[in-house]
Amino acid sequence: MPPHHLAQLGSFPASKYGAGDVAIVGAGIVGICAAALLSEAGYSVTVYDRTGVCEATSSGNASAFAFSDVLPLAHKGMMKNLPRWLADPLGPLSIRPSYLPKLLPWLWRFWRASSPRHFEASLAAQAAMMKLAEPEWMELLDRSGTRHMLREDGSLELYGSEAEFLASLPGWQARDRYAIPYRHIEGEELAALQPGLSSQFHKATFLPGWKTSIDPKLLGKAVWAYAETIGARFKRAEVTGVEASQNGVTLRFADGATARAGKVLIAAGAWSHRLAAQLGDRIPLETERGYNTTLPVDAFNVKRQLVFPGHGFVITPLSTGLRVGGAVELAGLELPPNYARSKAMLEKAKRFLPGLKTEGGREWMGYRPSLPDSLPVIGRSRAPNVLYAFGHGHLGKTQAAATARLIRNLFSGEAPAIDISPFSPQRF
Repeated sequence: MPPHHLAQLGSFPASKYGAGDVAIVGAGIVGICAAALLSEAGYSVTVYDRTGVCEATSSGNASAFAFSDVLPLAHKGMMKNLPRWLADPLGPLSIRPSYLPKLLPWLWRFWRASSPRHFEASLAAQAAMMKLAEPEWMELLDRSGTRHMLREDGSLELYGSEAEFLASLPGWQARDRYAIPYRHIEGEELAALQPGLSSQFHKATFLPGWKTSIDPKLLGKAVWAYAETIGARFKRAEVTGVEASQNGVTLRFADGATARAGKVLIAAGAWSHRLAAQLGDRIPLETERGYNTTLPVDAFNVKRQLVFPGHGFVITPLSTGLRVGGAVELAGLELPPNYARSKAMLEKAKRFLPGLKTEGGREWMGYRPSLPDSLPVIGRSRAPNVLYAFGHGHLGKTQAAATARLIRNLFSGEAPAIDISPFSPQRF
């Protein structure tokens, strides 16, 4: 390890357990960031996942570090648009009719989260999380030698009408309370920031602090490579059961094998609630199924991430291609993908960027773990020696390093870097 890393690790407490003391269930971006920070702190960490490191949802996201995205999903503007969106099966938000009965309790909680009291509480918690997330990520990128994989070009939120722009203003006013920088632009400045846009976009909002990575899968694997250099280990295995006691935790795998650990972190994304239920924690986790198409690099010269809030998708320039995707489909974990959704976004992108070459794309679907108040679960299980870190919705990558910092605080007995009561697993 480089000497400057050793100097930074000096203040971390030594591990209190023996070899294999911490097991992490889930090798998505949250799990591997936690593995990196716990390994830095001297813990012996083993990560288990049924696919691989950043091979599932963390591999195909829009690659944003969305530190300014503090509005809860169930904000007023979204609730007003909900009936119109649900009427369009290929729109920004859809629900499979066959899944609706199972989803109704979650939708009730989601609707309640849009009340002014719940909205303000979620907004404040999200803003605190984002204030922690940015410096934690920048420091982790530096320590892991991956800062070169960061792009700091800002983003553009694009409005197709004056009404759409005016509807966005309350959200920007909410961000003003947390000193999030942005500016509304139009005309020549908009054309300079992104040449080739359709003329229907005459206004936009530029966010200078918005960041992306060159590719989310490549970044995740690079952070994991760093974690491995400081002792973290990976084992490909599907965890199907967890039993906790004061003496440690037993993991049970799909092949019948078991493993013991002093403590366990469950960071298994959209599958996490199934394990939590075995420990007595009933957490209303649902799945935002997101779709995208990654086009060849030369499909269009996109200068920075483009956000189309009225249509629920983004376009991101990556080192590996041009990614067109987003939107939300609430349909659980079992139903087959509906790739008509990714095709619909691609057709819109073609209209919004005349000249976009739509041939040769790769379609993808991922499972975003979503809670009705838009806040993740970060904290202790009811069972001993088990912690949770899941439910970040579409902000898993953005908040991964901050979540890892909070988990390290909890493991080591330190005071958390921010108030974590809004993220309590027992809040439901």
